[in-house]
Amino acid sequence: MFFKNLRDELDSFMGRDPAAKSRLEVALLYPGFHAVMMYRPAHALWIRGWCLPARWLSQLARWLTGIEIHPGATIGKRLFIDHGMGTVIGETAEIGDDVTLYQGVTLGGTSPSVDSASQVNRKRHPTLKSGAIVGAGAKVLGPITVGEGGRVGANAVVVKDVKGGCAVVGIPARVVISKDCGNEFLAYGTPTQDLPDPVARAVAELRDQVAAANARIADLEKRLADTAAPARPEGAAVTPLRRHAEG
Repeated sequence: MFFKNLRDELDSFMGRDPAAKSRLEVALLYPGFHAVMMYRPAHALWIRGWCLPARWLSQLARWLTGIEIHPGATIGKRLFIDHGMGTVIGETAEIGDDVTLYQGVTLGGTSPSVDSASQVNRKRHPTLKSGAIVGAGAKVLGPITVGEGGRVGANAVVVKDVKGGCAVVGIPARVVISKDCGNEFLAYGTPTQDLPDPVARAVAELRDQVAAANARIADLEKRLADTAAPARPEGAAVTPLRRHAEG
């Protein structure tokens, strides 16, 4: 079982990195693989209550690879961390199977670690469902969920849930692909095709609304002008009766 899992981990790197030439190369030279392999025993120690040795092992991995994975995080099979320098995975983060992370990714927490009322360690880091991709430099913050197959573009800041199959980019992250991405692998989680700018789209919608409102106002003004009493012809005599009516 151990060797089968090890082979699966190696193959996941080779399948998602075209630069990888052999399993031996991945095993010897890929810091993402080293970090994941050191996380496994650290997590085993953590869940058995051996917190200090677990943290020591995770810090050793951080020093050797530049990738910081808290031993309390829950990570599924075949996690692929590409390049990896500066990647941080927090204590209550949950990562499904076949997830891809690039360098500089932060799965960070935004709330206190302990609920003051119940003294229970609360969930404060993100959950990435299976097949998610998080691009370089992206920050996924708080106890939110990136759905299965969700894509987070490079340098995005995600503070709300991302539905499965959607792709988000920007600060704060906005949806640019709302339909299912299918099995397409988006390098760095960033769509490269010509996509609508969410801000430009919002401005265009506001412009259309203003134009429609102006047209409506012009139509109302015209109707008021048409229903107003006709003006007296210039030079027409004013009779006492008319003067009384106009007075």
